Amino acid sequence: MSYNPRPMYYPLMLKVKGEPCLVVGGGAIALQKARALRRAGADVTAISPRFSSSFERLPVRRIRRRFRARDVAGRILVIAATDSPSVNVAVSAACRKRSIPVNVVDVPELCSFIVPSILRRGPIVIAVSTGGQSPPLAKALRRHLEAILPASLGRTALRLGNARRKILRALPPSPARTRLLKGLVRGVMLP
Repeated sequence: MSYNPRPMYYPLMLKVKGEPCLVVGGGAIALQKARALRRAGADVTAISPRFSSSFERLPVRRIRRRFRARDVAGRILVIAATDSPSVNVAVSAACRKRSIPVNVVDVPELCSFIVPSILRRGPIVIAVSTGGQSPPLAKALRRHLEAILPASLGRTALRLGNARRKILRALPPSPARTRLLKGLVRGVMLP
């Protein structure tokens, strides 16, 4: 196996429900990031001297002041979405010092993770990334997938999940149970 010397990202889905996350910034992009975290169930705090009016309607804790390095303490994830390069550098440095995952929007060299373009169909989440090379390409690929994957796919996943749980409760581990579980998706119609 050869090692790839270019920067690579390890894909994962992070459970943030009920977890403390921080968004630094109060504008449109920070709002978008805070909304996405809230949709995932995160306990979001936003810090900025000013917040857009739309931010006021979002159920997050808002702190109206400048960022301080200690603001990242106790967070499992931080996103900086400011128009201030010095604030973005300070957020990244504070997170890296504490080994907290940080994303500085549109500044990959300050990030320990990047945010892919996301497609959701109920419990199905498809993340498309170009490794930061071309976010517009990732968005175009996501839109293409949105057009071809049926809206009903989420309901199908829920039905399959219910059937899977019943099988796991009813049958002990065995090759037959494994075949039955794998067979659940054979009848699913995908484009």
